[in-house]
Order: sequence, then structure tokens, then C-alpha cells
Amino acid sequence: ALTSKGNGPVGFDLLTEQFSKEIRKEGIQYNIMVVGRSGLGKSTFINTLFKDYDNDEGSEEVTPRPPQTTSIRSVAHVIEEKGVRVKLTITDTPGFADHVDNSECWEPIVEYICNQYESYLLEEIKPERKPYISDTRVHCLLYFVMPTGHCLKAVDVKALKRLSRFCNIIPLIAKADTLTRDELADFKKRINEDLRYHQIEIYPLYTKNEYSSEELEIIKAGIPYAVIGSDAYEEGKLIRKCSAGTAEIENPEHCDFVLLRDMLIRNEMLRLIKSTKVLFYESFRKNYL
Repeated sequence: ALTSKGNGPVGFDLLTEQFSKEIRKEGIQYNIMVVGRSGLGKSTFINTLFKDYDNDEGSEEVTPRPPQTTSIRSVAHVIEEKGVRVKLTITDTPGFADHVDNSECWEPIVEYICNQYESYLLEEIKPERKPYISDTRVHCLLYFVMPTGHCLKAVDVKALKRLSRFCNIIPLIAKADTLTRDELADFKKRINEDLRYHQIEIYPLYTKNEYSSEELEIIKAGIPYAVIGSDAYEEGKLIRKCSAGTAEIENPEHCDFVLLRDMLIRNEMLRLIKSTKVLFYESFRKNYL
């Protein structure tokens, strides 16, 4: 290893500042997709998660052609916080698994994800490339599971197994306030058993040199994340009232909302973006070419 030999520091410690300046200058593109049956509160939860940025002046709807029976709708928001600009795109999938015949209801979503990879690839391999390629690749897919308290439904197993080949999957238990604490703990255990039994790979998919054992424990401890969505406040707290009482959305004792929010935004955003490129996009690129 090279040392400064008494001539003072080389300056490698300033690299983080350079990276910070680069991110501030170029910004970050972050794309989240939400999948689940109607009535599970997907839109309400997303509005809760990004409540400070919903319906802001910097938002725009980006709606691609709806494939088959599942319509796909994307809305982009430009968010800036402490000099860091993030273009956040939320893609919803109304109509998923809402039909009498739900066989292969996940294929329009797979098609959409692959179309984004293809669009990026076609721009990337042009002889004269743009200085900046718009990144619409799905970095994270939030899959909402019905709070049945039993096990994953057959359609969920098939959908998760298929979708996990193309993007980072994070399973969520919707409307967690409809289950008691014991029921929720048991349901989480059953879902994790189903995921292992059916060999469904969810985020994080690779561990070498990427995560410490403590980081892995924190991420895996919440899976599947039990979430509640609401836009109601009481005494300054985000709450949801139900027959059993009042659930505080940001109270870790009531649901995993804060744990998921920290994972998606504060702790794992760049890793989700990186794993999309390193694992899924590179695999698609190799097969395509």
C-alpha cells in the first residue's frame, strides 16, 4: 500500500466529497413499482410513504401503453432535499389478479420491466450516445400480499417466482392492522416458509462484500414488511383507526412502516439501483445480445 511518507495526506479521504458533488450535480433516478390486488391500499400506502411529495408541482404522469388486461400507470416526482435531487417514479399496476382467469396475470408486468431494460439497452449501444440516458428500469418492486393470516395464495407464489427473475422483490403484508400481533407474527413466519419452499429469491439477492451480517439481519428481520397506509392525523401523529383501536403508522410496535421507509430510502436506495444494474439488467443484456 502506498503511503504519503510524511508529506501529508494524499487526499483520498476527499473522494466521498467528490462523489457527493457528483450526485448533487447529476441527481438520482429511482423507480419503484407496486403490485397487488385491488383493495389492498397500495395507492394509500404510497401516498403515506411519500406524503410530502404527493401532487407537487414537479410531478408528471408517464403512462405507457397498457398491455393486455393489467393497466400500468407511472407518475414521476422530482424531489430535492439538502441539495440532492431525486427523480422518483412510482409505477402502479391496477387490475392485477382481479379477473376470473388470473393465469399469467403477471406477464404484462414482466413485459413492462423487460421493455424498460430494452429501451435502456438500445440507447446504450447506439454509436453516438446521449450524455445521459434516462433510466426507467424498475429498481424495486413492492409486492402486496393479502392479510389472510394463512399462507401465500397460488397466484402470489407463481407471480413472485416469475417476477423475482427480473427485478428486486420486497414483499409487504397489506393492511396489517386487520391482524393481531400474534396473527401477524405467525403470518410472517408462514410467508417466509413459503418463500423458502418455493425457492423464491427476494431482496437482498447477493451478499458477498456488500453487506455486513448486522445489515443483513436488519433487512431480513422485517421481511415481509407489515404496512398500514393512512392520511389521517391525530395530535400530530399519522394514524389509522380501526375496530380494535388506533394504529400509529410510524410506531414500530404497530407496523413496519418506519423500517421499510428507512430501508427503501435512507439505507438501501443506492444498493437497489446497483443490484438492478449488476444482476437483472446485465442478465437481460447478455440474453438480448
